[in-house]
Amino acid sequence: MEDLTKIDFGDISVDESWCFKNVRSTEQWTHGYHRYPAKFLPNVVKKLIEVYAADDDVVADIFAGCGTTLVEAKVHGKHSIGIDINPVAKLITEVKTHALNPNRLLLEYNKLVGKFDNFDENIFLEVEVHERLDYWFREKEKNKIIFLYKEILKIGDVNFKKFFLVCLSNILKNCSMWLQSSTKPQLDKSKEPDDPFDVFQKHCKKMIKQNKSYYNELIENNFLDISCEIRLEDARNTEIEDSSVGIIITSPPYVTSYEYADIHQLTGFLFEYIDNLPEFRRDFIGTFYSNNQDTNTPTPSSQKIVDELFVKDAKNAREVANYFNDMHEVGKEMYRILKPNGHACIVIGNTTFKEVKIKSAEVFFEMLLSVGFKEENVIKRSIPHKLIPAIRDKKTGRFTTLNNKNSKLVYPEEYILILKK
Repeated sequence: MEDLTKIDFGDISVDESWCFKNVRSTEQWTHGYHRYPAKFLPNVVKKLIEVYAADDDVVADIFAGCGTTLVEAKVHGKHSIGIDINPVAKLITEVKTHALNPNRLLLEYNKLVGKFDNFDENIFLEVEVHERLDYWFREKEKNKIIFLYKEILKIGDVNFKKFFLVCLSNILKNCSMWLQSSTKPQLDKSKEPDDPFDVFQKHCKKMIKQNKSYYNELIENNFLDISCEIRLEDARNTEIEDSSVGIIITSPPYVTSYEYADIHQLTGFLFEYIDNLPEFRRDFIGTFYSNNQDTNTPTPSSQKIVDELFVKDAKNAREVANYFNDMHEVGKEMYRILKPNGHACIVIGNTTFKEVKIKSAEVFFEMLLSVGFKEENVIKRSIPHKLIPAIRDKKTGRFTTLNNKNSKLVYPEEYILILKK
């Protein structure tokens, strides 16, 4: 297959108007409810909606994550659909997009916190939890977390129940023995975890304040009833109707970065979304747990990268091939659901793995052209704020720190691919 794009990514300069330096939009509206890896910058989504979305467009994000695109769509008065394969992501997005009556929320919060005086540690000493929770939590913090979880489940209104579950989910890392500075699962035996009751109240107050701001904004613009639907589906095979979406704004998972499933295992085990972590991982994009041994990929640029990496590391070459093949299926699905003349806006970055340049942006751009999209623009932006591991050892490919003499920044910039059906 010939090279389909006329754009030379190496010649593209950083567009400062898309960098949003010193802007902390992740704290506006409900964006600050829950930590999330590789979180979308809301300002990027906001600008993409304002520049490329038509008035009646339904906005879709097929890698919805923690719901940034859907929140921004609602604030802009646009109906939206989100897809994610992770039930933790679905829960977070449901809560972030659904504004609650501030007065009722405060009443529910006060009732819940008022029950803390009833906590009796002896009652929870014999409660069985998943063995991985016993690995990550000391007994002292674990008992309070179980108490919180059980009290939240007693709340009758499902929307308030989910709100407090998201708050609980967000504090789990702080209350565990998980290394606080690490996105990847790593035990810190010297860590002194936060008290669950204290940190829950602190974060809940923050969420209550952000909900009020979001609620008032929606009420003022008569957008409170604008629909935001989040579905637990696979981006490669959704149930979204053909040609029903006006604009897709999404950011796919990064190749060779880390297993997204692992990041949310504390919530997954506590909320009983996960029983077997390796099985849970298998459905995620590009995972090396899929047992696919094929290294053939659908485009020249993707094949060149896989072949180059295969010489150095066959196992990881297969992982990258899995990723590229999965993303090709995603590209076909995006084309299917988009209306004619609709836009696909994809935020994606390149990386380097074992000194092989993994040009994900160029590869996915080529794939999208191969399935029928027309190129419109490619924007290059620097990444001032993004919660992802950003430093690799050039020899081993493992994430490391800048103290390592072989260290290399791997996600200093990213691209916004703009294509049209």
